[in-house]
Amino acid sequence: MLRRDPLSAFNFHVEIENLLIAGFAECSGLQAEMEPQSYLEGGVNSFEHNFWGRTKFPRLVLKRGLTQIDGLWDWYWNVMQGKIKRKNGTIYLCGNHRLPVMAWHFSQALPVKWTGPDLKADSATLAFESIELVHQGLRWEEMR
Repeated sequence: MLRRDPLSAFNFHVEIENLLIAGFAECSGLQAEMEPQSYLEGGVNSFEHNFWGRTKFPRLVLKRGLTQIDGLWDWYWNVMQGKIKRKNGTIYLCGNHRLPVMAWHFSQALPVKWTGPDLKADSATLAFESIELVHQGLRWEEMR
């Protein structure tokens, strides 16, 4: 019998337009939420009907240690200058052997916020940057 242990959340990487961007320290926003449309039927006071509605996807937030490789900043800077280029990407969750076992594909992403590091002279922590992406949806895939 095949045993399937829960996966570790720290073992992931991100690709944007088929390029490995970097090892990120944090990724949040892997969510999808459907807004149900309710309908109140006249004379029926014990419940309301709920129908499928619009699906919302929150922003993806990617945080990583700041390096001199500035691909994320360049993408954000170009969008600020009006050179809009939407990109597709994938977040891979890896198993114990560092091979992808799950993937979340996002489409038509656009950077809408870049945050630089908090700089403190009395701290020895790493400098982190983050980028927030709006996108047009997630598709989940189990890797075999």
